[in-house]
Amino acid sequence: MLLRLFKDPSTLARAAAEQAAAAIRKAIADCDRCRIVLATGTSQFAFLDALTSTVGLEWNKVEAFHLDEYVGIPITHPASFRKILLERVINKVGISKYWFIQGDASDLSGALDEVGRQLTSAPVDVAFVGIGENGHIAFNDPPANFNTAEPYIVVELDEACRRQQVGEGWFTDISQVPRQAISMSVQQIMKTLQIVAVVPDRRKARAVKLCIEGEISPLAPGSILRRHANTTVYLDQDSASLLSAELRNALARESQVIVES
Repeated sequence: MLLRLFKDPSTLARAAAEQAAAAIRKAIADCDRCRIVLATGTSQFAFLDALTSTVGLEWNKVEAFHLDEYVGIPITHPASFRKILLERVINKVGISKYWFIQGDASDLSGALDEVGRQLTSAPVDVAFVGIGENGHIAFNDPPANFNTAEPYIVVELDEACRRQQVGEGWFTDISQVPRQAISMSVQQIMKTLQIVAVVPDRRKARAVKLCIEGEISPLAPGSILRRHANTTVYLDQDSASLLSAELRNALARESQVIVES
């Protein structure tokens, strides 16, 4: 895992978008297409805005998937990740080939089988992910399932995760937040050729410390990224604030620091 530290969220977002754009360009140059996984959540918005504002990307050659979706939420709901991605990415840049998780499908199992089949039909070039306040990646809340090989799974959302959704303004109170969601599995995320993790904000500081300096454990799901050969985690001063003084000093001296598994 490679760590990069930036002074503020906007600088972080621009730097992450530069790496993301480079990954997209390389995949298109090598294979004439690029397959990406997109994350939502308010912590991703500045990054997505910077990426979709990048000049010269051949979005017509990009195929997109997304990480997760609530069970039972229609695409018209303000919290729908499909809605967010349509508005902030798909319609904005004109991606024509994309596969959404239909969380409100009448045949949920069949819908997951179909999107999973599309996802696993070829390697995924780059995934854009975050780390939640409870350490989750996608909706793999602790204790996360590190073992399932299914590409998408139905998961139970813990209270910390559901409260985060209220805190981000998607729901007025926790009773409105669904108790289940569909998530790309941990193993499936780890199969991606390159991972760009965008993790700004002080509310992520505790999770960042656990995932980067604690044990690699299902209790800190994002810690698994330390076992991926090509992951870069983008932090700002706030999200890195609880890291050890030794690591923060190393990040201050160097433009990037490798964290071993």
